[in-house]
Amino acid sequence: MSKQAYTEDSILSLDWKEHIRLRPGMYIGKIGNGSSPDDGVYVLLKEVLDNCIDEYVMGHGKTIEVSIKNNRVSVQDFGRGIPLGKVIDCVSKINTGAKYDSKVFKKSVGLNGVGTKAVNALSSYFKIKSVRDGKSKLVEFDKGVVLNEEPIQENSSRKGTKVTFIPDEALFGKYRFINEYVEKMLWNYCYLNPGLTILYNGNKFISKNGLYDLLERDIDSEILYPIIHLKADDIEVAITHCKNQYSEQYFPFVNGQYTVQGGTHQSSFREAIAKTIREFYGKNYDAVDIRQAVYAAISIKIIEPVFESQTKTKLGSNEMEPGGITIRTFVNDFIKTQLDNYLHKHSETAVILQEKIQQAEHERKAMAGVKKLARERAKKANLHNKKLRDCRVHYNDLKKENRSDTTIFITEGDSASGSITKTRDVSTQAVFSLRGKPLNSYGLNKKVVYENEEFNLLQSALNIEEGIEGLRYNKIVLATDADVDGMHIRLLLITFFLQFFPELVKEGHVHVLETPLFRVRNKKETFYCYTEQERIDAIEKVGKNAEITRFKGLGEISPSEFKHFIGNKMRLEPVIIGREAAIQAILKFYMGKNTPERQQFIIENLKVEKNIINDEK
Repeated sequence: MSKQAYTEDSILSLDWKEHIRLRPGMYIGKIGNGSSPDDGVYVLLKEVLDNCIDEYVMGHGKTIEVSIKNNRVSVQDFGRGIPLGKVIDCVSKINTGAKYDSKVFKKSVGLNGVGTKAVNALSSYFKIKSVRDGKSKLVEFDKGVVLNEEPIQENSSRKGTKVTFIPDEALFGKYRFINEYVEKMLWNYCYLNPGLTILYNGNKFISKNGLYDLLERDIDSEILYPIIHLKADDIEVAITHCKNQYSEQYFPFVNGQYTVQGGTHQSSFREAIAKTIREFYGKNYDAVDIRQAVYAAISIKIIEPVFESQTKTKLGSNEMEPGGITIRTFVNDFIKTQLDNYLHKHSETAVILQEKIQQAEHERKAMAGVKKLARERAKKANLHNKKLRDCRVHYNDLKKENRSDTTIFITEGDSASGSITKTRDVSTQAVFSLRGKPLNSYGLNKKVVYENEEFNLLQSALNIEEGIEGLRYNKIVLATDADVDGMHIRLLLITFFLQFFPELVKEGHVHVLETPLFRVRNKKETFYCYTEQERIDAIEKVGKNAEITRFKGLGEISPSEFKHFIGNKMRLEPVIIGREAAIQAILKFYMGKNTPERQQFIIENLKVEKNIINDEK
């Protein structure tokens, strides 16, 4: 076998758009299909919006208009407009931008000349129009290549920049924009920029009170005391504690960027809360007890932030500015002064908070014995855990480029788990097998997580006992049969997550696997159908001699076929809780006692499915 020659011809130089399209993950993280909030299509939208926000921050343009229809995205700001002679350069030349100069954009959000270029290169259609000083410039692109360039012309329209793009299906596949994810992104921009108005598909987004509004809108359970809202130059925080909640929930931001995986500002914030409260009460309370059920948001502004990836999901900076005070010291000093002052002034809040801490301490000590036994059991099981078929890469390994692809399938029974295990990608896909229907955990305390072997092993597999920072898989996929029993198991698992780890759902980690109900085929073609309509359409294509198979359960699908359903074209439906929905109220209605109200709801929503094919005969 001849060896490949290593010569000058082996060295390739790609132009800017070719490099972005060949290695999109370097610029936007994972591609995805829109089913997760960190998928590439949302990153494209964010990069365009970031530039609009930077204009607003500089005092130019108080309104941003956003439209998404049929995957065509339009974003219009009313800032100064890009200098007309540099419009093409700004969206098609890497390392061209205004944000290298910290004096112009001191605490910028944008990607220093990369963001809009990536959007351009990864879009099948991209149009930019800048209006400035009574003149305009319009350019259209196809995958980064200029399609149409209009000369500079007179224009009396309002100044600003409008970007329109369609993400390229050749890269993203059959993608979609989920409205809830888009709205959450837009609300975050408004919370961080009080006074900014965003108009999205006819709806208006505006915040007057910043992070206070974020907590007020997002919290769906009862709070123990009024939200504490503290502000100063370059920092803003909002803090409260919730009733009937066990986990910590944080919303960390840097320069307007939602750092979903936290970073140095979040860890400093958590440390500062525990330290300040200990000193205020003069008690050496455990940090776990202080932070149990805390619900908080922090936003800081720093110069030249360093993130651990291009997509800016985790802050890596240690200093507020190069050579300046550390973020840890800055956050600690602010919390120590402001939170201490607040608690001295609001004694009623201080009393409630101390009672909450003491209650958490009591519960923790009461559970200590149970936890110890559960951990010993989990440790033994991890050595030979038949329930878990693990993968090689994990989400909490920040050095792995493909960590965002990590997935754990939670299956019912051995037959389904067997099919997935045989066909999965062992690098990024793990499988956890349930015995049968898990326990209904509604109304139970966290003791059940440790006493119930299956829940304890699942918690251990996910590595979420101390919070979701250590989460081992980006996607938690409920892979159950599409029958009544399968639906019930899904509900029981979702109840477990919402009861004890609601942030997993809120951060978009929990999904339901969609598998085909029918297979329609002849000797030449095979169609997998997920709905009755798809079955009818497939029969028309295949003809009267079609062989139709109804899949009653995942175990009936052969491993050779299953690989198509958990590969690149895997269909996932995210579990989303609407902003207006109260988790405890939902759980009580669906998973609580069988009330007359629920019985009436079932009666009113019963549907009769007819066999359309038979009816036509």
